Amino acid sequence: MGRSNAALNDDSAAESYDATTTKTHFDSETETDEDRVPATNNSPFVEGEKVLAYFKKRIYEAKVIKVEYLLKDWRYFLHYTGWNKSWDEWVTVDRLMKFTPENLEKQKAMKKLDADNKNIKLGRATQIKPRSSNVPRGKKRKADSVIKEKGAVPSEKLVNLQIPPTLKKQLVDDCEFITHLGKLVKLPRNPNVDEILKNYLDYRSKKDGMVADSLKEILKGIQCYFDKALPVMLLYKSERQQYEDAVGDDTSPSSVYGAEHLLRLFVKLPELLFYANIEEETLLELQQKLVDFLKFLQKNQGLFFLSTYHVAEDVETSTNNQDN
Repeated sequence: MGRSNAALNDDSAAESYDATTTKTHFDSETETDEDRVPATNNSPFVEGEKVLAYFKKRIYEAKVIKVEYLLKDWRYFLHYTGWNKSWDEWVTVDRLMKFTPENLEKQKAMKKLDADNKNIKLGRATQIKPRSSNVPRGKKRKADSVIKEKGAVPSEKLVNLQIPPTLKKQLVDDCEFITHLGKLVKLPRNPNVDEILKNYLDYRSKKDGMVADSLKEILKGIQCYFDKALPVMLLYKSERQQYEDAVGDDTSPSSVYGAEHLLRLFVKLPELLFYANIEEETLLELQQKLVDFLKFLQKNQGLFFLSTYHVAEDVETSTNNQDN
């Protein structure tokens, strides 16, 4: 729920109206029955009544706190059930409906329609345009330069993905192993990214009793992001040859790589999501689901992540032995 400053100013101005001021404004006219303030029992809604209220194409449960008759119209001060008092506001009668079974069905129908639309947006938000993983070296460098330019986005405009402290240490150790000790992640990984995503889906299914379509779309989006982003922005220079050897034309990176590289994606996701132009409310829901996934990774850190890496020669020897 959100509301503009203009709306707030309108409410404040309306509340500042005084009956005496209103009467003075029309003191040259003869008071008629239409000008007199009607009794509150003539109001369609009364104080303390439970109602349904329209707010930005949605219907919310609310309670009427105050009733007033102003400028020949009924106005109602509402508190939205389950929401902070900062959302309380004055509304006119056209925004309200009686709390009846018929209107509750209407609320459910609108909620379902909104959820369906949101699922579509979430799915689109977590997908990027497919492109070949066999990117020529020159084009990879160009892509890397574009990413660096995008890195200039102010941090306050990026979605906040709180990476748990133990996973932050995992990222630091990962960098140390690769860049300073000259080691690599032994491939293929078990479990791989595809299997980790499936494990999370099973985990949510057991915990919630069902799995929302929006979550399935988000996990598909993560898989898509990973497959397309890995060769462009998730590899250290010393890992590129290993990638060329391990991932062929008919192989997806998510079936070869594991949690170590998946976690690197979450460092880049805030920037990627910024350029996806996602609506704020949809982005907030997506953020919650991504943070929950990070907690799942943390909970299974010992199972999903390697504790030691291998020197490049060991990895090459292991690969040759498998070929033989």
